[in-house]
Amino acid sequence: MDLKQIQYFIALFEDGSVTRAAKRLNIVQPALSMQIAKLEDELHQQLFERGAHGMAPTAAGRLMYRLFLPIMRDLAHARQQIVQRDEVVTGHVGIGLIASVTESVLADSLSRFHAQYPDVEVTVADGYSATFIDWVAGGQLEAAIINKPRARLSLDSRALLDEEMVLATSAAHGPDLPHAIELAQLPELELVLPTKRHGLRGVLDSAAQHEDVLLAPRFEIDVLSTILKLVENTRFATILPRIVVERAARHGTLRACPILAPRIVRHVVCVSHPRRPLSAAAEALIAIIGDELHQASNISCNEPSPSLKERSA
Repeated sequence: MDLKQIQYFIALFEDGSVTRAAKRLNIVQPALSMQIAKLEDELHQQLFERGAHGMAPTAAGRLMYRLFLPIMRDLAHARQQIVQRDEVVTGHVGIGLIASVTESVLADSLSRFHAQYPDVEVTVADGYSATFIDWVAGGQLEAAIINKPRARLSLDSRALLDEEMVLATSAAHGPDLPHAIELAQLPELELVLPTKRHGLRGVLDSAAQHEDVLLAPRFEIDVLSTILKLVENTRFATILPRIVVERAARHGTLRACPILAPRIVRHVVCVSHPRRPLSAAAEALIAIIGDELHQASNISCNEPSPSLKERSA
């Protein structure tokens, strides 16, 4: 038995599929199957039940996982400590970010991160919260920053930001906005919203359903920049996180107002696999993104858009 066999076993145990585990390990499926068969032969134990729906661990497989996972974690931690003994963080981080984070703070976050950790390579995936949950669970991403879903998460989750959603209309073409608007009044507006597969739409629909309000948008678009551009040039309205709207509002192309009774709040969280500790590089990147989110949120809360200032004057 060697460390590579144990690594292959742990990947197969966590993914439950030869196909997914081989992809995660970047090896061909026959090589993985051969190593697992060799390991079973050496231990004189069947570690997995082969079935139509994947690989299910046997009692011996579950025991082996419990025994060897802490050892592999200790080895990974020891390697990291040795590599980073001079406090030089290296390696690669694969992380997923929802569009509202990508468009608002990613550029500044990566600039800060590279200045502090120039020897780390970063791959950023853009997509939907539900997709990222699957990718983190399957090992394709080390971590992801998502909108917290209503369903219970099987991944580790840490809170990064709680942020209100606001109503936005065109400063030039849209209707005048009150100081605040109630959720029950939103169906009176011509709305442009993300589609139902988008995490932000899930936040909106959950709040609306709780108040027995039906949101029926005229257009459903998942590209946030396109939503903003459409709203800037028409009488349509949208509901998006404050940090997404704030830049256009400061430039005077959008008006924004809070939504009350109740407030609509999205919870931005970072998810990671409970059985795979984050690298020092990933921890550092997540901390910087979280800090940038808080800075952007504080700016948007403390510096209302010109239209809000005018209405309060």
